[in-house]
Amino acid sequence: MVANNPLFHGRWTAKRFQATVINDIYPEVLFFSAVATMVTLVTQLTTTKLAIPSGLLTVLGTVLGLVISFRTSSAYERYQDGRKMWTNISTTTRNLGQILWIHVPSAREDKGAQRAQTILASTIEKKSIINLLQAFPVAVKHFLRGEQGVYYEDLYPLISFLPRYANGIPNRDDQLPMWHSRDVDAEEVGAERSGRHERDETYVEKDNNGASRSSSRSAGKKVRKDFFDPEAALPDVESDVPLRPARNPPKSDIYDLIPLLRFFRFVIRRILRRANPGGYRRKQRLPLVESNVPLEITLFLSNYTAWLMRAGLLQPALATAVTANLGVLQDTLSNLERISNTPLPFAYQAHLRMSLWLYLLFLPFQIVESFKYITIPGTAFASFLLLGFLEIGQEIENPFQYDLNDLDLDHFCLDIQRQLHEITAHTNPDPVDFIFVAHNQPFAPADKRNAQELVALGDNYVSPDNGARPGMDSIRRTMVRSWKQVDIVTRKSY
Repeated sequence: MVANNPLFHGRWTAKRFQATVINDIYPEVLFFSAVATMVTLVTQLTTTKLAIPSGLLTVLGTVLGLVISFRTSSAYERYQDGRKMWTNISTTTRNLGQILWIHVPSAREDKGAQRAQTILASTIEKKSIINLLQAFPVAVKHFLRGEQGVYYEDLYPLISFLPRYANGIPNRDDQLPMWHSRDVDAEEVGAERSGRHERDETYVEKDNNGASRSSSRSAGKKVRKDFFDPEAALPDVESDVPLRPARNPPKSDIYDLIPLLRFFRFVIRRILRRANPGGYRRKQRLPLVESNVPLEITLFLSNYTAWLMRAGLLQPALATAVTANLGVLQDTLSNLERISNTPLPFAYQAHLRMSLWLYLLFLPFQIVESFKYITIPGTAFASFLLLGFLEIGQEIENPFQYDLNDLDLDHFCLDIQRQLHEITAHTNPDPVDFIFVAHNQPFAPADKRNAQELVALGDNYVSPDNGARPGMDSIRRTMVRSWKQVDIVTRKSY
């Protein structure tokens, strides 16, 4: 989530409640409410009194409140750290894009390691490298979500031109690590296409021979008025491997709405497995070679920087800035990986949850004598409050998945894409072409003559009030008068 309320933004459905923790805690709330109901009815309607002394209620409640507060605060700190890291990626890619697009010269000539090259070829070269910059946050997004490989509709078109083999010759044994994620058997690929990574049929088109081929996007895709397809802005590159969707959140089912059914599903599967042991054997799969795609993209960017320095196309100060920014990208990737792969210790989470359960279990026994029938709603509210905070901490602990309360990584990637394209739309004009024009009034508000009129005066510039000698004295006087006018006009009297 970035700014929109996931519960009320867009068309409302019952699934919107998944943005809250109600679906996760209501079975426990109902259980403790049932316990409170039993204790209250037995105490009020029979001669048996289930009330116990409440001496430990205040002490244990205070301790649990502090521990749960620490748990939630630590989880929210990780959430905020994740957001800061993505801000670093956005800022760094923007800085690198500006340096490479503006400061790397397009006019090339034979000089040392530099080779003669047309302006068009140089522009293609720089734009391709900036496409790699655009691919970096996309690769980070898939990496954090545990989606290995490069064959995704929003990633593959940006990096498909990179080398795939160590010796440049197609050989499976010489395949570079980035492309090794496709090293799975045909059965697994088929399972992915029909299962979790199933692609819409409109993404598959036919070639001239009638055989299906995979494309990063299809020109024959169905178009709806409310259809959101940001991948349509990417290159249309053919792939010999089916491309997985750019966004593939897990599908919600009845078990998400009624968690208690998961227990019955587990029992039924156990029974069926015992009845037919051979039918539930796991399929043997070839080992999947995982690679760190974001890291490999930074290696290509570093290699390009080194080539620029060898060719003398990048000044030492700018080369230092580029190297520093690449270091920031790698450091940010490490921090994001730390947040994603370092949950709170299981012993801490289990002990905290068991302590809370025991506290809520004995709570109605301690307050039934004072609250009587109010014990039931009081216990329900206390369990809803405490269990809710505990579940919130667990949900936002890893903010990089598809939950409605997680960070909107797709929004960040698309925002970076827009910024990089805005940078490459800059034409690098000479200052003379846009400064000395009729629309520019550099000395306003004291002197509202345009730049063409001022340049025509040459060194005989005279301020409008004629209060100083022609030349720099008049220019300085105009600057002071501009400051005074701005200071007076922009200050508001309260």
